[in-house]
Amino acid sequence: MTDKKKTAAAAEVETDDIEIQIERELTPEERIEELESEVAEWKDKYLRNMAEFENYRRRSIQEKTDWIKMATQKLALEVCDVLDNFERALEQITEEHKEDKLIKGFGLIEQQLRNVLERESVRKIEALGAEFDPQWHEALAHIPSEEPENTIAAVIQNGYMIHDKVLRPARVAVSSGSKEPDTNNNNKSTMEE
Repeated sequence: MTDKKKTAAAAEVETDDIEIQIERELTPEERIEELESEVAEWKDKYLRNMAEFENYRRRSIQEKTDWIKMATQKLALEVCDVLDNFERALEQITEEHKEDKLIKGFGLIEQQLRNVLERESVRKIEALGAEFDPQWHEALAHIPSEEPENTIAAVIQNGYMIHDKVLRPARVAVSSGSKEPDTNNNNKSTMEE
């Protein structure tokens, strides 16, 4: 290619670049509008990312708090079993032995275990005489009693809660109401004789 042709080709390329630049140039109002749109888009992305991060932070804190609360759950359940055994043993003590130092020591240990559990937000579910609620109680039997029907007549195993969550439901016997003697069957059997 000769020098004239090269300069002519270069001139054409330069003029094409100028035309492209001219086409791309916007009026100041259009440029401002374009920049405002871009700023709004970036602001929206920023706010969404901040909201996502804040949600993540809250979830993480909540999960950590829940984990800490429930970390002692298994140990607390085992201590509850020990506490139940102390309670059962102390119920078997006769009046004449209640003043014995060894028995008093057992009573103090039982109270100390109860206090340790209370500090960890573990509390006993008071069930005796309450209305049966499957959320808190596990019915193992229905027995006739003086209690109204669907009332807990006996506690077989204590239930416990930790931080307002059931650690172990109370295992109970539910009253089926007082059993009235069937006078019709008695009369029939005496008449047949």
